[in-house]
Amino acid sequence: MKKELQDKLYKQFPKLFKQKDAPLTETCMCWGIETGDGWFWLINNLCSQLQWDIDKNKHPQIEVTQVKEKYGTLRFYTNNNDDKQDGMITLAEFMSSSICERCGSIDEVTQTEGWIVTLCKKCMEERNEKNYN
Repeated sequence: MKKELQDKLYKQFPKLFKQKDAPLTETCMCWGIETGDGWFWLINNLCSQLQWDIDKNKHPQIEVTQVKEKYGTLRFYTNNNDDKQDGMITLAEFMSSSICERCGSIDEVTQTEGWIVTLCKKCMEERNEKNYN
């Protein structure tokens, strides 16, 4: 994810991303948010729902320990989440399989074979053109 988008999430949700400056020996957040820009709005909405639920329902504060793409879908790891928060995370991870990692489109999204990525038709064509040139 572009630094400017990542920093926007860090600024908007400082409690969730408290571990962003912690060393590698303590967290994987030191690597930043390792997804395409297309999932920004999905991650932003997930963080918004998580923090709202924590603040409104007086749940213990969770912290994000890693955000990445794996096998073409979002992986969003936290510490100390409860069942409701786990459900929110699972839903977002599931939704990522139908959202283009690159541009955020939900039209004609598919996953590649081999190194799995989730892309819309347009981004897939651009990717294929670059690979063949």
